[in-house]
Amino acid sequence: MTKNNIKAHILGYPRVGAKRELKFALESFWRKEVSSDDLQNTAKNLRAEHWQKQQEAGLAFITSNDFSLYDHVLDHSVLFGAQPKRFNKKPFGEANPAPENAYFALARGNLEQPAMEMTKWFDTNYHYIVPELASDTQFSINVHDFLSQLDEAQKISKNVKPVLLGPVSFLYLSKARGINKLDLLDGLAQQYVYLLQELQLRKIEWLQVDEPIFALDLDDAWLKAFDHAYSWFRTSRPKLLLTTYFANVSRYQAFITNLPVDGIHIDLVRAPEQLGPWVNAIPSHWVISAGVIDGRNIWRNDLDKTLALLDPWVKRLGDRLWIAPSCSLLHTPVTLAHEVKLDAEIKSWLAFADEKIIELSIIAKALNNGVDSVAQELAISRAAIASRNQSNRVHDANVKARIAALNTLNENRESTFELRAKAQKARLNLPLLPTTTIGSFPQTPDIRAARAAYKKGDISQAKYDAEMEAHIAYAIAQQEEIGLDVLVHGEAERNDMVEFFGEQLAGYAFTQNGWVQSYGSRCVKPPVIYGDVHRPKAMTVGTASFAQSLSSRPVKGMLTGPITILQWSFVRDDQPRETTAMQLALAIRDEVEDLQKAGIAIIQIDEPALREGLPLQKAAWAQYLAWAVKAFKLSASIARDDTQIHTHMCYAEFNDILPAIAAMDADVITIETSRSAMELLDAFGEFSYPNDIGPGVYDIHSPRVPSVEAMEKLMKRAFDVVPIERLWINPDCGLKTRGWPETKTALENMVTVAKSLREQLA
Repeated sequence: MTKNNIKAHILGYPRVGAKRELKFALESFWRKEVSSDDLQNTAKNLRAEHWQKQQEAGLAFITSNDFSLYDHVLDHSVLFGAQPKRFNKKPFGEANPAPENAYFALARGNLEQPAMEMTKWFDTNYHYIVPELASDTQFSINVHDFLSQLDEAQKISKNVKPVLLGPVSFLYLSKARGINKLDLLDGLAQQYVYLLQELQLRKIEWLQVDEPIFALDLDDAWLKAFDHAYSWFRTSRPKLLLTTYFANVSRYQAFITNLPVDGIHIDLVRAPEQLGPWVNAIPSHWVISAGVIDGRNIWRNDLDKTLALLDPWVKRLGDRLWIAPSCSLLHTPVTLAHEVKLDAEIKSWLAFADEKIIELSIIAKALNNGVDSVAQELAISRAAIASRNQSNRVHDANVKARIAALNTLNENRESTFELRAKAQKARLNLPLLPTTTIGSFPQTPDIRAARAAYKKGDISQAKYDAEMEAHIAYAIAQQEEIGLDVLVHGEAERNDMVEFFGEQLAGYAFTQNGWVQSYGSRCVKPPVIYGDVHRPKAMTVGTASFAQSLSSRPVKGMLTGPITILQWSFVRDDQPRETTAMQLALAIRDEVEDLQKAGIAIIQIDEPALREGLPLQKAAWAQYLAWAVKAFKLSASIARDDTQIHTHMCYAEFNDILPAIAAMDADVITIETSRSAMELLDAFGEFSYPNDIGPGVYDIHSPRVPSVEAMEKLMKRAFDVVPIERLWINPDCGLKTRGWPETKTALENMVTVAKSLREQLA
């Protein structure tokens, strides 16, 4: 048998560390507890560890420059000299700010400037820092950090594949005021040329160039931009692997195959049907990198199915066939090695980043040396796949019966918004421009310590509950002192807005260290939906009732919506996502009913991930939005007219789905708008959004405390687009990551603004 030489590689590796080492180093640095050198040493050690794992698995390359201290798109803004000029002024009190401080100021803001905008990376829960471009933007190359990482990698291996976000995607994903972004393309492409020439001098054979916008609906101008940009890259460069993911990109074959690149990566998890068309279309010298391992979810690969998918093309392509995960492993946890408490059967069904790398090596070995060379590994895989398929714990007859009877439930509220608003006004008696927060208050060291002690068994359930009630009482007292109109209990007892609910729902499993980066140092630990979901008992009623007993002002019941729970979990892949969403909707509906019976007058059902779940191509939008909106409405429609339903959305572009948001028919929606100076609100105004709306006036992701004047300016801007009687005043998002001193000062300023505006309007 002739042996093949099919290469295995990855597109990127998780940055945070198996035990969140990067998170803790970053936060220590921001608190000035460790030095710049300490932070950089942590980063350097993590990179070396990541490369070592790739080498040990026998991958053809180690992938470099996928690591970032905060965000890879922000890194490219710095790499190509595209930092906003408003940050050129040195922050107060920093005569010679460290490079890291200048870098983090872009993402987090400083005493003088708000942070750059942040939004979701395609349809993931990863947030990137949006590049800011202007007519006077002049790109320049700043290669020190990029080449330093490359140097580290080349000391470990001579086979290094650096990663670069492509120039057209960088421009597309940026924000520009008053100009056509494509007017800047030549200036940017020229800087890429300089970098590619440097990589050629360093004898880099392959460069991975990510152009993820091919997953989107692109018009002719942007497609032509690829021709224009890549025409700069015809000489003096490494071989280029054009990387696409998250969608079927075969409709762009005519454009892509004319580009001066040397191969393409395609996502065969999202779109396995595109493999054949691409094999038939690529030029004879191109490689095709087949993304066969799921880079977005944590289920073990069915190795037999993968080998069956690839086998017909092995003889045709030979060494020009590469294999890889579907996308960067940034979106998965690091390793199962530390999951000592996870149910053994469920654990056998899973694969995190390290396990996915091993799966790649098994597939490569099978393709190169024959399946007999991996007989033992295939046997283990088959046993795990069969175990999951046959497990009785996956299916629940009662849940399936409720789903089958969905058509008997009314998904609409009993009355129109106008009638509900009158009933709610009579019950709540709120002032003009009511003030509230989004839900969470600071998760203090005391709260975290109590949670850790409870999980270790060091304190009893009763002791833990008493400590949480003390923190809730403190949050209520602080809000009353500040003068907020609608209060929240502060969510002291909640580790995460999704994990908290998952822990109380059947059909879920939980990891100890399944952390995934959301942005910067913010990590989430998505729970795992492995089976049919239902609510065995009430989840929040006791806490909400306790909090309401402490105040005569309304205290919101706080729930996470079904689509956000779906999006921010690792979801089972053995049934349609719509079915799982409806199961979650029924669970939340049951909770809304019980909160209402307990006398809670305002219930917030957060759906920040509604836009995130939107398919990347518009042809699939209508179907998704139909069931996503239905899931929310099923959750809320049990509410009486005088029960006010709130929802919250943030850090995404909502302009193009406003009809669907309006169809959700929440009585009040709160949105993030402060970083964009109320820009998002314009779309709600132009659409004539029919219900109440709370535009955020306080960026909670920045340590910067906004002034009364700044908040008042934002609210007066809101007056121009939304009727005043339908406006609320609130922060952009929850306050769990902030400290109490800055939180209290910011909210006091916010209440001052509300009182001032009421006086002016009177």
